[in-house]
Amino acid sequence: MKMKTLLALAICFMFVGVGSISAQTETGILYKKHTFELEPEISYRTYKEPDSMREKSMLYGIVVSYTYHNKIMLKAEGIGSIGWVHFSDAGQIDNIRDIRGLGGYDFPILKSSILTPYIGIGYSHLNDDFSGKTSTIWAWFPAYEREYTYIYSPIGTCFLTGLGDRWFLRGIGEYDLFWLGKQKNHIPVSGFNDEYNDIETHQRKGFGLRGSIALEKTYKKVIFEGGPFIRYWNIKKSEIESQTYYGIPVGSAWEPKNNTTEVGIMLGVRF
Repeated sequence: MKMKTLLALAICFMFVGVGSISAQTETGILYKKHTFELEPEISYRTYKEPDSMREKSMLYGIVVSYTYHNKIMLKAEGIGSIGWVHFSDAGQIDNIRDIRGLGGYDFPILKSSILTPYIGIGYSHLNDDFSGKTSTIWAWFPAYEREYTYIYSPIGTCFLTGLGDRWFLRGIGEYDLFWLGKQKNHIPVSGFNDEYNDIETHQRKGFGLRGSIALEKTYKKVIFEGGPFIRYWNIKKSEIESQTYYGIPVGSAWEPKNNTTEVGIMLGVRF
């Protein structure tokens, strides 16, 4: 009886070993050890403050990243965009910087799929510049430049599966754990209200969501890819700060609850 038990255990270990070797081989096929990626993208962004204002903009950007795969996954990613915002009149939106560092682990599933859960840290900065424009919400108050900075932790998973003939399908789902947000409103230095000082507010609560799906084709040593993506932020009301006039507190100011939805499409290359 003991011999049969030992034989059964030996067979189990043999299957586990073969499965591990197969999984490692397929992992190497699906992911190269070192990968550089360039993804030009175009997107439509909507920013909303309930019962207050709405911004709409077209953005043109590029994603640059480096990824290391060897069971462990490490990734450094940067996103930059520029565009024009419609908020009663046209303004410019630029200096969108999304810098992220991610770490995860590749779990082979069957022979041609890999699931990679990951976690990391992200920094996002956006500049809305409406200097010289006039708000239709408060006609007496000129529009101004606003800067947003978010610190957050991306928590997500990437799923890659082979479709045959060197075609692949990749999907990503992500939750962004919001740590801190800071907004700085630059009141115009000329014109009406130039005596008021810039306002800086802080937000502590919110969350983000991201998702994408891409079809990939390997040609020699290069991978071509394309597909849609969505990025979403839901940020709660900020802490209340003082509004100052020549440095003297004269009132209160805060950033209202807001949400941002960005939907777009990318075409990229990995090598």
